[in-house]
Amino acid sequence: MTSYKLKTVQIRLVEERDAEFILSCRLDDNLSTFLSKIDPDPAAQRLWIRKYKISEQNGEQYYFIIERLDGTPCGTIRIYDILSDSFCWGSWILNKDKTRYAALESALLVYKFGFDILGYQKSHFDVMKGNTKVISFHKKMGAVVVSEDDDNYYFEISKSKVTQMTSGLLEKIA
Repeated sequence: MTSYKLKTVQIRLVEERDAEFILSCRLDDNLSTFLSKIDPDPAAQRLWIRKYKISEQNGEQYYFIIERLDGTPCGTIRIYDILSDSFCWGSWILNKDKTRYAALESALLVYKFGFDILGYQKSHFDVMKGNTKVISFHKKMGAVVVSEDDDNYYFEISKSKVTQMTSGLLEKIA
């Protein structure tokens, strides 16, 4: 199985065996406040993953487990809503087992996948207005708000902006 890694975390594509872990994150009110609700049944989650794997094979979306380098799962992150010129990412959860740099590294890994593997030059995503920590993170990375509605801010960021903002940063993580 292919994985992509940095200094303290790696991401790998979701498998059916990850259903219980995903549920443990998605059903934790402290972790999933700003995510859509899901069916709490493990069998339903495995079925969702089985159907998702077809869309993964078709290049329509990619769902990753974030792991510490020792293999301990600590979160999820997903690429979806792939357009002709941009990809969206979200479903970003990090649990108590995350590393100090898991948020930054998992974001960089999803950007690496979207920009370098899929070949896009731009990413778009939305963040619920109450999710102040994630809004701040994206703004610090150089993302710009391109629109908003009552509930969400809609962001865009370019590959060049991510490269510019992270130049030299990974050396500081070491």
